[in-house]
Amino acid sequence: MNEDELKVPVYLVTGFLDSGKTTFLNFTIAQDYFQIDEPTLLIACEEGEEEYDPKRLLRYHTTFETIEDEADFTTDTLKKLNRKHRPDRVIIEYNPLWGVKNVWEMELPEDWEIVQQIVTVDAGTFSVYAANMKSLFAEMSAQADMVVFNRCQPDMPLASFRRSIKVVNPACEVLFEDMDGNLTDFTSDQLPYDTDAEVIDIDDVDYGIFYVDAGENPATYDGKTVRFKGQVLKSQRDDSQIFVPGRRAMTCCADDTSFIGYLCKSKYAPSLDMGEWVTVTATVRYKFVKMYGGEGPVLYSRKIEKADPPASELVYFT
Repeated sequence: MNEDELKVPVYLVTGFLDSGKTTFLNFTIAQDYFQIDEPTLLIACEEGEEEYDPKRLLRYHTTFETIEDEADFTTDTLKKLNRKHRPDRVIIEYNPLWGVKNVWEMELPEDWEIVQQIVTVDAGTFSVYAANMKSLFAEMSAQADMVVFNRCQPDMPLASFRRSIKVVNPACEVLFEDMDGNLTDFTSDQLPYDTDAEVIDIDDVDYGIFYVDAGENPATYDGKTVRFKGQVLKSQRDDSQIFVPGRRAMTCCADDTSFIGYLCKSKYAPSLDMGEWVTVTATVRYKFVKMYGGEGPVLYSRKIEKADPPASELVYFT
């Protein structure tokens, strides 16, 4: 959405404590591309190691307020701040422990509208937080427009980090910054299968990697033949030649899973049973599909074989 179309665009920036939110905003507010002549209100909801300098912020027409308690982050409080500062733009540095979903669902002051959500992540602590606070990470990432991993080092599994975000929110832009705060080029890790093989064999444990990579890299898979094991998801139409061979992926916790897979066209589809496991050998083509909301992989089967369930039916993305 164009900022000029709104009276008060709201930028929501979130991330765990010491994930680099304040550093990110101090840098962004000072950039030429972010300057406007009208007043900006910056609302911070927690204190980290780095602080804001109110006098410095004023040079960029930005005033600073804090809301320290979750109970005070209310519509009434935001309306009072709106009346006090009459901002033309709002930035909220939000504490994700208060529930990012709550911000999207709450009533904001008149003319306020969230136009962008950005998540900052300390790459050094991502694995720990992702393992222990998976549901919060999923909630932060689900509607994010951008996730910025900072403090990245060459030996970190950045491709794995990226896949963890993309499976929750495929449209999200994922960026990486090095220890000096410079954007670093993302180079994909070595894939665990040979994309130049006559038939690309996808092991059970690698299905999640294939699902994300095939969705993002048409040039790698278009026209290639793949083979993998999936569970049958199909419509109630007995004559339909379309089904989805896929897997269940854990997005938040063991009780919160989603079925992921790509459409497959096969003359054998009518004879398949819902929920059965099959090994699919298919050629990948990229087509516009309404269900995808755009262009994506469509599988044209060459062979369908009945199969036993994999050792683990859940998909992982590392």
